[in-house]
Amino acid sequence: AATLAPVPRNACITCPQCHRSLILDERGLRGFPKNRVLEGVIDRYQQSKAAALRCQLCEKAPKEATVMCEQCDVFYCDPCRLRCHPPRGPLAKHRLVPPAQGRVSRRLSPRKISTCTDHELENHSMYCVQCKMPVCYQCLEEGKHSSHEVKALGAMWKLHKSQLSQALNGLSDRAKEAKEFLVQLRNMVQQIQENSVEFEACLVAQCDALIDALNRRKAQLLSRVNKEHEHKLKVVRDQISHCTVKLRQTTGLMEYCLEVIKENDPSGFLQISDALIRRVHLTEDQWGKGTLTPRMTTDFDLNLDSAPLLQSIHQLDFVQMKASSPVPAPPILQLEECCTHNNSATLSWKQPPLSMVQAEGYILELDDGNGGQFREVYVGKETMCTVDGLHFNSTYSARVKAFNKTGVSQYSKTLVLQTSEDTESEEQTLPFPVPLERSLERSQLRRMSPFSSTLNLQPSFSGRSYFELRSSSHQLSLHSSLQSLNSAGCNFETQSAPYSQLVDIKKLVAVAWFSFDPSSAHTDIIFSNDNLTVTCNSYDDRVVLGKTGFSKGLHYWELSIDRYDNHPDPAFGVARIDVLKDVMLGKDDKAWAMYVDNNRSWFMHNNSHTNRTEGGITKGATVGVLLDLTRRTLTFSINEDQQGPVAFENLEGLFFPAVSLNRNVQVTLHTGLPVPEFYTSRSSMQ
Repeated sequence: AATLAPVPRNACITCPQCHRSLILDERGLRGFPKNRVLEGVIDRYQQSKAAALRCQLCEKAPKEATVMCEQCDVFYCDPCRLRCHPPRGPLAKHRLVPPAQGRVSRRLSPRKISTCTDHELENHSMYCVQCKMPVCYQCLEEGKHSSHEVKALGAMWKLHKSQLSQALNGLSDRAKEAKEFLVQLRNMVQQIQENSVEFEACLVAQCDALIDALNRRKAQLLSRVNKEHEHKLKVVRDQISHCTVKLRQTTGLMEYCLEVIKENDPSGFLQISDALIRRVHLTEDQWGKGTLTPRMTTDFDLNLDSAPLLQSIHQLDFVQMKASSPVPAPPILQLEECCTHNNSATLSWKQPPLSMVQAEGYILELDDGNGGQFREVYVGKETMCTVDGLHFNSTYSARVKAFNKTGVSQYSKTLVLQTSEDTESEEQTLPFPVPLERSLERSQLRRMSPFSSTLNLQPSFSGRSYFELRSSSHQLSLHSSLQSLNSAGCNFETQSAPYSQLVDIKKLVAVAWFSFDPSSAHTDIIFSNDNLTVTCNSYDDRVVLGKTGFSKGLHYWELSIDRYDNHPDPAFGVARIDVLKDVMLGKDDKAWAMYVDNNRSWFMHNNSHTNRTEGGITKGATVGVLLDLTRRTLTFSINEDQQGPVAFENLEGLFFPAVSLNRNVQVTLHTGLPVPEFYTSRSSMQ
């Protein structure tokens, strides 16, 4: 085992308790002063803990002491007392007492006078104020304390005892306060547990009351559905009964007529034939007056409006009661920076100028363009957001709120935005803001379709702004939402007729101006002419998409062939945003395309080739793409003549214009075009 290196002589050692520095001289550790107070404490502790007093003169295992000599201050067992302390001679006058009594007398006896560590024959008689230690007279005459201030040992002893007592009184008060504080904390634990049980019971009762109210309303709504069910059944059963009776009459008339036809007597037949023919025609006419049309549909034309209630349930929370940490103020929409462009909308907002509460972020919400439920489209610290991929010819409502660690603010005012419409609307210069009546006129042109959008954060761009600002309170309580759900006439809506039956085909055109998108194109694609002209630096086919996606409406664009060498097979059509970019358009299930050479063309989707059609392209030719998401079809044309039949049907979702080409082809994109004549004439014929 390693041994500690010896401490060099005359080394200086500092006491960690009193921070006094001492010199280790030739006397070694014996030269250090003893902590006599601690020594006395240890002696008393050992004496109080000793189960039995032992003989102090036994050589090996000490035996239990039987007596103590007060003069010798030694405990003896019987053998050692007879051997070392005989009851004769000079020791006969010593007083022997029982060990327990001797321990008490030793404890009560005056303490030994401590001696000086530097002068072992001298007792401590004075106290050095500078060194803060007891000293003897010899230390004052010869030692290092000769020039120090000294005071009487007894006086300093009493003074320090008094100071210690006063300090103990203060410490005792703190200890008493700590005990009372612990009692308070334990009471708080108990109170918290009781309050938690009470609060949970109250919360459960409140939620149960809401559930009971919802169940009662559920029963009422089910009763209405059952009434509608019984009404439909009654109408259909009455029609079945009526039709059955008429069918029996008709069958009987038919059987009678067949028997009359079998009659061989001409005169008898002619007597009744005219009347019988009229009766047959009359019966046939009765069947033709809507008798064979169901008087009732099988669909339940009821739509439960549960969106406000669901929104209130999601917002159900505890009331914020910390006034020292409030929620942010509602943001203010900056109208001069908000705008729409094609099917994109840019929103900008800021905190109120006098708001003292810092917002940590913002939540932007947008409805589905049909007046439906709001949904989050952006959460973050930015104060500007552009939402792409909205429906054309639609009215959207937007709102924003701020949040911090405390909670969420109220909503801002609601901003109503109108995306691009037809050519006439796009050429108009509308006043600012758009009147509510005109906004409602546009909203009548909306069509039911799924909401689809992609979110981009980008700087604001110039574009005509169509929006109207209106105040609205969206902080509805759950109770009021239940009341509105229970109110008559607020819970069911009859579905309206399809939009395609109400509006002419030319008014469905959502004119869009867009260019090719370098960010999503294959790296081999080369852009020019403000991203309207593209070619490729590879012999393999590469895909490039347009910047704008379409999910509803009628859209038409053209691509002019600027260069066409060595008879390649470029492809034109539409695709999803995640289409493969390194193969011909239509090779996967994410694209619908027509690929064409100088003689003929084919339609292709998911690598399936169909409808070979004669007629190709050359330099200077024009390829047209017509995407009709009202009828969910895709049609192609070459030089303004339809190429083949309708290429694809049952299209649904979000589609981006797309082209695939190689280095032998260069095309230029033309957008914002009217629908070609071949399609409008076909639509009018239909």
